[in-house]
Amino acid sequence: MTILVDTNILLRMAEPAHSQQKIAHQSTQALLARAEKLIIVPQILYEFWVAATRPIAQNGLGWTSIVADAELAKAQNIFELIDETPSVLTQWRGLVTQQNVLGKSAHDAHVVAAMIVHGISTILTFNKADFLRYSTVNAITPDEVLASTHHP
Repeated sequence: MTILVDTNILLRMAEPAHSQQKIAHQSTQALLARAEKLIIVPQILYEFWVAATRPIAQNGLGWTSIVADAELAKAQNIFELIDETPSVLTQWRGLVTQQNVLGKSAHDAHVVAAMIVHGISTILTFNKADFLRYSTVNAITPDEVLASTHHP
């Protein structure tokens, strides 16, 4: 199965002191051990950059562009990057109008549009609720991955 890895997973993996860092790593390792294909799309990298380089006072990590770029390179070495296609924009426009998506939720809609275009139905995320409006998306959390790994 192909699983898209959400931005918040990448961010937690890159933050050694974060309380969710260990489970982010463990869940991706468990999925890879099961021979799941873990992918990212450009939108995930854009969102990562924004959060990583935003000042700490504005809920960011406060990283320099050099540090953020090094972490992006690590992510691209771990996860397969699937390119954006023109049909993602068309799909996204349909989603945001049909679902009445407003504000920052449009970023999640863009991720969902890429998933639909590339035939991916599952996303690994800490924010499962962000994807509940999309009937084509199966959002799973790191906790759920690890629970299914320990209880076959």
